[in-house]
Amino acid sequence: MTTTGADHATAVTGPWWWSRWRSAVLDGALALVSALECGAEGIPFARDAGVPLSAGIVFGLLAGSVLLLRRKWPIAVVLVSIAITPAQMGFLMGIVGLYTLAAAELPRRIIVALAGMSLLGTMIVTFVRVKQDMARGDLTLGDWFVPFAAVTTSLGLTAPPLLLGLYVGARRRLMESLRERADSLERELQLLAERAEERAEWARGEERTRIAREMHDVVAHRVSLMVVHAAALQAVARKDPEKAVRNAALVGDMGRQALTELREMLGVLRSGESTQRRTASSASSAAVPLAAVGVAAAVAASRVAEEEGPWLSELEELIGQSAAAGMAVDLSVEGEVRSYAVQIEQTAYRVVQEALTNVHKHAAGAKTHVRLAHRGVEIAMQVENEPPPEPASAASVGLPSGGNGLLGMRERVLGLGGVFVSGPTDAGGFRVSAVIPAV
Repeated sequence: MTTTGADHATAVTGPWWWSRWRSAVLDGALALVSALECGAEGIPFARDAGVPLSAGIVFGLLAGSVLLLRRKWPIAVVLVSIAITPAQMGFLMGIVGLYTLAAAELPRRIIVALAGMSLLGTMIVTFVRVKQDMARGDLTLGDWFVPFAAVTTSLGLTAPPLLLGLYVGARRRLMESLRERADSLERELQLLAERAEERAEWARGEERTRIAREMHDVVAHRVSLMVVHAAALQAVARKDPEKAVRNAALVGDMGRQALTELREMLGVLRSGESTQRRTASSASSAAVPLAAVGVAAAVAASRVAEEEGPWLSELEELIGQSAAAGMAVDLSVEGEVRSYAVQIEQTAYRVVQEALTNVHKHAAGAKTHVRLAHRGVEIAMQVENEPPPEPASAASVGLPSGGNGLLGMRERVLGLGGVFVSGPTDAGGFRVSAVIPAV
């Protein structure tokens, strides 16, 4: 984890206002050197001002030690250095004070104003001192040297520390900004990772639900027909051996079809698992989001399902299987027959298949009507059965019910933006209706 500006500001390990002991030692050393410099410069100042030497030395020591406060009050340090400039004291304090002022988080107008005051004060003092030296004969240069010395000295003592401080301050602010951006990016990456985990978990749940629905639709119908044929085989085994043989053949065919479809579903699962392992291994080396695993498995399963159907053109075969099991069922088709998207055809087929399975389970022997309507922008289907001739016939067959058939049909239809309605009829039967948009 990187350290944000707020965390860095609160991580204070030094004394008083210093963030680190190293900064405190550096400021203490600079203040000591500045105090010794100002104390030494206080001796000629005391002679010129006509005050005791001890007073000049003490004044210089106190003025120079103000540099200790440069990080806390940089404006005060610069003002003191400007104030003692006429006494020719505090050169080090002026340079360090201007650098600290320029590097601090202060308004630019304050920095420019104080730097201008320091430049003007140094220029005036240098001009006066050089003028006096030339008047005493200490310097024999021309009059041009006085303004030249004043300008160059003031610029030399003001411009370098000011520019260096501005550069260091800008660099510090840039580093803080980059650190904050890095922390913000890290937090965003953590949120994205959490959301990827949530999406992967959601994708896994959706895939489990879809696989469970597919296996229910594929296996339940075949097994229901097998149970119905087995019951019929038991009933006619002694009375009509030829019919018993036909029913036994039908049971075998249904079992083989159920095993084939179950094997195809298991193959999809195995291919999804291998894809998941390959994606997970690549994710460990390339940091692929976890959501890609679920997506890869879902894409593989969907691709296999799209290639294998089922299709609406297979409805007659489906109804023929139910008729062979003893159900009186008829199919009516309205509108112009045309092809639809894979998901639409699969959903329509599964709705009819599950409705017929429910008739086998709960209304064995009831006459059933299957209606399919091809409309302009939608396809509609309805499966309605009449009351069973013998209310106890369903129980005699012994077909279990898990209660997931209607729920699966509803989920399929609503997932495509359609409408699904199911419920008992006034005549005592049951009706399942669904409308699916064709686009």
